[in-house]
Amino acid sequence: MRYVYIALIVVFTAIVVLFKFQNLEAVTVSLFSSSVTLPVSILVLAVYILGMLTGGFVLALVRGWIRGAGPRAG
Repeated sequence: MRYVYIALIVVFTAIVVLFKFQNLEAVTVSLFSSSVTLPVSILVLAVYILGMLTGGFVLALVRGWIRGAGPRAG
């Protein structure tokens, strides 16, 4: 089973590297009056990381609301 996990990691890494090298063209992203130009692969990586962070914060917020709505000891 260990070799299956290693093979999956190698395949996933190869796909990510291939994506990186096939998407080197630059794009410009604008928000309000500022803009930034960067490669598509970097933009996708940044959006993915931002999504993980915000998703984790939202999950923690919902869990806190659920705990706060439960019965209180006292």
